[in-house]
Amino acid sequence: MNLVPESSDYKQLFGVAYRMLGSAHDAEDAVQDAVVRWQALGDGERASIREPLAWMMTVVSRICLDQLGSARARRESYVGIWLPEPVPGTIGPATVSGRPPDPADAVTLDESVSVALMRAMESLTPGERVALILHDVFGMPFAEIGDVVGRTPDACRQLASTARRHLRSAPRFQPEDEQRRQVVAAFTAACATGDIDALTTVLAPEVVSRADGGGMPGIARVPVVGVERVARYLLGIVGLSEARGLTLGARFASVNNRTGVVISFDDQVAAVLDLAVADGRVHEIAIIMNPDKLGAWAEPV
Repeated sequence: MNLVPESSDYKQLFGVAYRMLGSAHDAEDAVQDAVVRWQALGDGERASIREPLAWMMTVVSRICLDQLGSARARRESYVGIWLPEPVPGTIGPATVSGRPPDPADAVTLDESVSVALMRAMESLTPGERVALILHDVFGMPFAEIGDVVGRTPDACRQLASTARRHLRSAPRFQPEDEQRRQVVAAFTAACATGDIDALTTVLAPEVVSRADGGGMPGIARVPVVGVERVARYLLGIVGLSEARGLTLGARFASVNNRTGVVISFDDQVAAVLDLAVADGRVHEIAIIMNPDKLGAWAEPV
């Protein structure tokens, strides 16, 4: 197996771990841990493994399952709103032994890395999240999922079913297409120019804005809800920054497999935005401002 970070196998394993953990840093650690375990095997042990990538995916999944419990405890003590760490570029898909996921299942590959759905998956138990992602997203049979979570196939089927029921209450949003890109562009232009009328036009009446500042002062620690409140909140941030003499910059970039916005002040990346769009309007805004989650965005992508 070629398991350097640039390889397709490594990217596939990272995609599994990131969807489970919501943190690029933790996902990289999980994959590296699995690599160490693979390298620790003897030559005979490695030769006996017919599908090395599937073996690695099982190991990565077990590592993630172990991490999810402690991750939930850390997020419960997190200051303000916790949002997933945004990843630039494309988070690669993966299948288990070439088996594609069932298109009739609940969660698609691209949807599974949307900030909105990953935030909603925080309500699932670790077992539910792992079973849902491995089966619905990556097509792993429940018998193999049982080896990961230590349950029977029927119990794993129930975990995935329960997870789907929980997620049905979460709104589903438009995938990346030309209309979505146009909405993102209109939203960005309205914010950059301070045009509140144009901004309120592109926002859904029940729009919700969530900002993850990791405890930074001046960042709302509860969701801002409603078109008027959200519009004034966003333009207020822009106006305050300009009043401080900062130069606002905005560029489009691939954020978790779809078009998002990178905001900078005086050429320093200050935030990454992911927008959830439906019916031609923005319904949810995720603003990641925690500097610890923006390291990968220092350079244009």
